[in-house]
Amino acid sequence: MEALKKQASRLRETVAKQQQAVFKQFGGGYSSDNVITDEAEFYQHQKLEKLYISTRAAKNFQREIVRGVEGYIVNGSKQVEIGTKLSEDGRKYGSENTCTSGSTLSKAALSFSRARAQMEKERGNLLKAFGTQVAEPLRAMVMGAPLEDARHLAQRYDRMRQEAEAQAIEVSRRQAKVRETSGNPEIVMKLEAAESKLQDLKSNMGILGKEAASAMAAVEAQQQRQTLQRLISMVEAERIYHQRALQILEQLEGEMISERQRIEAAPGPTLENNVPPPPPPAYEEVNGVFASHTQNVTTDSMGYFLGEVTCPYQAESDTELNLSLGDYVVIRKVSNNGWAEGECKGRAGWFPFGFIERRERVLASKIAEVF
Repeated sequence: MEALKKQASRLRETVAKQQQAVFKQFGGGYSSDNVITDEAEFYQHQKLEKLYISTRAAKNFQREIVRGVEGYIVNGSKQVEIGTKLSEDGRKYGSENTCTSGSTLSKAALSFSRARAQMEKERGNLLKAFGTQVAEPLRAMVMGAPLEDARHLAQRYDRMRQEAEAQAIEVSRRQAKVRETSGNPEIVMKLEAAESKLQDLKSNMGILGKEAASAMAAVEAQQQRQTLQRLISMVEAERIYHQRALQILEQLEGEMISERQRIEAAPGPTLENNVPPPPPPAYEEVNGVFASHTQNVTTDSMGYFLGEVTCPYQAESDTELNLSLGDYVVIRKVSNNGWAEGECKGRAGWFPFGFIERRERVLASKIAEVF
């Protein structure tokens, strides 16, 4: 609609200029001041046109910001719902987990759940800030009265200017008739009335032009200032959100890495009262070379059995056996001091019994690796 109005205005100006050219050519000539007012008014007219274009562009930009922020809020709200559901799933698993091999994952799930809930809360605060600090103020400005009032003043000025241009053409036409009729009193009277009306239009147009220019300039300044402030508020709100989200994620990552390092570290053998175990019996003693020193060794009543290494162990002497996580060991003897003797990958030696778990069924390929 605004484009059509602008096009119609330009068309009227073109027609008026063509009429002026015709009267100038056939009416004996006249000053251009009769059609276009003084230079100050001409510059005021140009200024109003520029202000009109500037405020219209700023209004469109504000409208696009509002649309973008509203779309961001809609999508962000969906992300908050998804994140909240993920947080609830983590909390449910962490509190209801029945894993028999430890609670490490349960703890991690609860930590993740708390962190995710905090992040979604921060995201909700961000979306709220976008709505109250950005979208609502800009929407009010786009639809506000100051802009519309200023634009109406500019449109009234434009219509009055067109009327003044048409009246100037009328004056020029009557001036030509006066010259043709050698000063006919009636025609002269009509010319004076037309000139008086033109002067009134010029005077009113000057006053209205200043008022419209002042109102449009005030609106332009407000648009520039307020739009910039809304953009700053949007950036600030997003910066605060990302800072807090980063803090939450760093804390969560630290907790998870610490837990992973704890479970990956090789624990010592299970002891009673934290008393270090005596050194493992000599391999020769266990095999009967020195029978008088085997009083601390018992033989498993079920004979040999297989065990899987659940914690790695690094041998500290030639009589001990290196263990890697996942290896299978043939356990030959178990000592009452927490040590066991067995064979793995063609080597035999002692190792902490708490580092393996007994297995009743093992794949044939795993048994082959033992020997």
